[in-house]
Order: sequence, then structure tokens, then C-alpha cells
Amino acid sequence: MEDVFREAQNLLSNGRPFVIATVVGTKGSTPQKPGAKLLVREDGSGVGTLGGGCVEGDIWFAAKMLLRDGGGPTITDYELNEDIAAREGLVCGGTMYFLIDPVLEPETVQPTVSSIVDAYDGSPSVGVATLLKPAKGMGQIGDKICIDASGEAKGSLGDPARDAEAVEALRELIDYGRVKSLNTQDGAQVFLEGFTTPAAVVVAGGGHISKSLAPIVKMMGLRLHVVDDRPEFANKERFPEADSVVVADYAEGVKQLDIRPNTSVVVATRGHREDDRALEAAVRSPAGYVGLVGSRRKTILIYEELLKNGIPLERLQSVHAPVGLDIGAKTPEEIALSIVAEIVAFREGRSGKGMTMENRYLQRIAQKVGVPA
Repeated sequence: MEDVFREAQNLLSNGRPFVIATVVGTKGSTPQKPGAKLLVREDGSGVGTLGGGCVEGDIWFAAKMLLRDGGGPTITDYELNEDIAAREGLVCGGTMYFLIDPVLEPETVQPTVSSIVDAYDGSPSVGVATLLKPAKGMGQIGDKICIDASGEAKGSLGDPARDAEAVEALRELIDYGRVKSLNTQDGAQVFLEGFTTPAAVVVAGGGHISKSLAPIVKMMGLRLHVVDDRPEFANKERFPEADSVVVADYAEGVKQLDIRPNTSVVVATRGHREDDRALEAAVRSPAGYVGLVGSRRKTILIYEELLKNGIPLERLQSVHAPVGLDIGAKTPEEIALSIVAEIVAFREGRSGKGMTMENRYLQRIAQKVGVPA
């Protein structure tokens, strides 16, 4: 989404109109999830994606018509039935819901877009609530309310009580860059989006596991920061993927970085003493995910020390230790894979358990084709 808003800012500075189409809901299996965006310029070119294929083509066409003929924000759905999926080479079938939002008067959205771009660049996070379905005759599709990290709100969804409800919900996701649908008490439907500095992984320790973590982290589109007190283990030659490399005491190095709730800290130093200091710095930070590489016995000993140093038990209960999903990992590469998988599961609020087809579905399939169950 970042490229969409950067291009929106560029167009706004030149007074050019555009349309932003956003996936605001899905059912079933779809090629994109809520929050995906496509910006369409007046010449028909675009930035971003809604999943490609006929879905994107049709929404693209609708956006161009809005730019040509004028009109306000609209909500449309697109059903990916079996015929469409087969024609497009997709193995999916579901329904996608889109907000097609024209920006024909650039000055109306300039402050919001600038705040979002600034948030990507490290300024305070921004939350935007957009009205998708008015209720009780109040508000219009596309109405917005924007809040910053302080909670100050600008704009309205058509009703003070609705505004307050949306702002409260935005506060829960603003620092994580998450999206969410909200059905308000008065029956309106609102789409919530948080915008913040891109998610990052901080690795305390430059050893074998960290070396294996680096390319996977970057492949996932996350920023990477490496901290080690040894210059030979903390340098750009060893970690060319890293956005930054800090040579410092582990605790001090972690403190130097801009750690936010959407930051993951992985402690993988060379020994117990270093792990102790790095983990204490990590749990004292606002990092949403903190993981410790090592045995259960080592974890217990470190926890005892941190509790003596005043770290709350509740904070230690949130630490992922031993770190990673239980996949039987043994090599540094396998351990790195299990760590990144756990980070993704945490970020998406998922359990990380296997997705094997449930037996009830297998029973139905067997019954349908006439195979004894």
C-alpha cells in the first residue's frame, strides 16, 4: 500500500485527480485480502494491485469511468465463481467487496495522505475509518475520520456516537498497521485502517541463525535490523539484506532502534549473559513480538533474573521462548523458517497450527463420489 499513497501524494502535489480502489471485505478464497489497493490515474495507468486478472480489470474500468464521468464513492462486489476462476487460472472461489473512491478535488484529502506517508517514514501512526454503509439516514459512503497517535480526530462519519465508536476501535490497531471491519451500534458499516512504519524484525546476535533469518525476513517484505557487539558479526558484508547494522552492547543496541508495537525482536546471541541483557531490553521496549532462541532450561534461568530486575510476569508470559513453531527444526535454516512462520502467525492473530482438511469435509467428498467413508 505504501507505493499507492506515495503516488497519491505526488498526484495531489500536482493537482491531478485519481481513484483509489480498496478491498474492504472478502468471503471464501480470494486472490487479495482486505486493505489491498489500486490507484488509477486519469491516463488509465495505475499503481498497486487488487489481485490481477478479470477482477482487477473490471474494477480498473469502473475507476476510469468515474474519472471520466464524475461521481462519488461507490461500493461494489465481485463474485469469483468456478467459471471465472478457471478462466483466469485461479484456484479460488469467493466474493470480494471494493470501495471505489475518486479524488476529484485533491485538496480534500491532502492532509490525510501526507500524514499516511509521514507515518510510513517514521512519524506517528495514523488511523483512517471510512464509512461503507450509512445508517439512519446519517452519513454518506466514503465519509472518513482520521486519527493520529495522540487520538486527535479529524472528519466525521455522520454521527458523533458513531465517530466515537470508530475512533476507539482505531486505537486498538493503529500501531500495528492492521485493517478491520466494524459494525457500529447504530447499524453502520465502517472500514478501519492503520498506517505505520513498515513492520520490522530486530535480531540481537549475528550468528548462524540470524544469518539464515536475514534473507527470509527480507523476502517477507519486512525491515531488518541486526545488533551485535562484535564488528566481525555485525557488518553489511555479512548482512547485505539488513536495513541497518548496529555494533554495540546488545541492550544498548536494541535501545538505539525505533522499536514499535509492530516490531519483532529475536534474541539469538552467543551466550546466556548476552541473552539476559538483550531480552531485558526487548521486553522493556514496546515490541509486540519478542522471541528467545535457546533451551527451556536457559529460558527459565533468564526469566528468574528478569523477574528479580522488576520485569512484570505478564510481560514474560508474552515472550515466545523457546522461539518458533514446533516443526522439529534442527539446522539454522530450519530454525529461521520456524521463527518467521511464528512471527507471521502472531502478526495475523493466528494459532500457527496445521491446516489439514477437516474430516467432515473428507466425509462429504467421499459421499459425493461414492467412496465408502
